[in-house]
Amino acid sequence: MSHRLRLAALALGVGALAAVVFLTVSRSPEQVRDLVDGTGAWAPLLFIPLSAALSCAFFPGQLLAGASGLLFGTAAGTPISIVAGTLAATIAFSISRHGGRSALDELSGPRIRVWQDRIERGGFLAVLYARIAPISPFVWINYASGLTRLPLRTFVAATAIGISPRAFAYTALGGHLDDLGSPEAIAAFAVLVVMGLGGGLLAWNGAGRPSPRAVWRALWRRRSARDREPDAPNA
Repeated sequence: MSHRLRLAALALGVGALAAVVFLTVSRSPEQVRDLVDGTGAWAPLLFIPLSAALSCAFFPGQLLAGASGLLFGTAAGTPISIVAGTLAATIAFSISRHGGRSALDELSGPRIRVWQDRIERGGFLAVLYARIAPISPFVWINYASGLTRLPLRTFVAATAIGISPRAFAYTALGGHLDDLGSPEAIAAFAVLVVMGLGGGLLAWNGAGRPSPRAVWRALWRRRSARDREPDAPNA
């Protein structure tokens, strides 16, 4: 099979999977919960691969974590959400790595190589920042990272750490939809705010702008310099 056909087959396969899930599965954490509810001790073992498969088909991870909270509560649901999200990322990464990376290496032009090199040089931190950044396209990052030479273990470690805070937040919110004033729901909102601010700062610095601390120091030095200037003589 030619390189172009391999890439086309990969894109069509992922697209078809996403279309099937979009048309057959409601965007509702309650429906995901209902798929495994009532299975007793088997529920976590069924939920994790189900959640991972739905995530690979572009089902929103926030809703999957919310379903975990509905099923298992915050304490048990958070590690389950983290494992499911990490497994989903690993599967998508592996599909892309084995299905299209060698083909992309053969067909890629300078712009794609620059993008690949940037991710590979950043390594762990590049993936971690992408996970922390607000409104980050979780599934796209999984597939795109597989098209680079980034080691799988580096990708998995950065993903597991990076998704943990939001996994807790969405799991807690899913388990407390009927009581958003509960301590766990308030903590979840606080985590999302902190993650949003932290991701915004990372995006600011990543765009080549000075950090807020550097801006503050520059303003302070400028003010101190003005204070030291002698007053102009009276005319």
